[in-house]
Amino acid sequence: MGKIEEQNKELVTNFMKTFSTGNIDAFMEYLSDSATWWVAGNVEGISGEKGMQDFREMNSGIASTTKTGAIQLTPHAITAEGNRVAVETESYCELSNGRVYNNLYHFLFVVEEGKIQKVKEYLDTEHTRQVFLG
Repeated sequence: MGKIEEQNKELVTNFMKTFSTGNIDAFMEYLSDSATWWVAGNVEGISGEKGMQDFREMNSGIASTTKTGAIQLTPHAITAEGNRVAVETESYCELSNGRVYNNLYHFLFVVEEGKIQKVKEYLDTEHTRQVFLG
């Protein structure tokens, strides 16, 4: 694996660690201002493609429903090629209403000029719907 792939894997890993703290200002620094974040499925308020302002607002809303203000992301396997980084990930958080969010994901990150430019998030949408909207 080349130097660029290693740098991109490190960037994405650090993004996930920072995302897990719930510090929105800090994790937004990893994303380009023109980045997009797409979530699979048709979960109201979550699925579809978002620009960074909408992504920030969505995360603020979700964080306010959790006990710790964050969703913990744990990467299990990372593959990088060129500017693409694929990550198998597990999430965990406890909501203020007592529900537990523990989902599995496959993320595709596209990195350009040292920033995340595009994210595609594949997850168990039924679990997401049951925990956050159920």
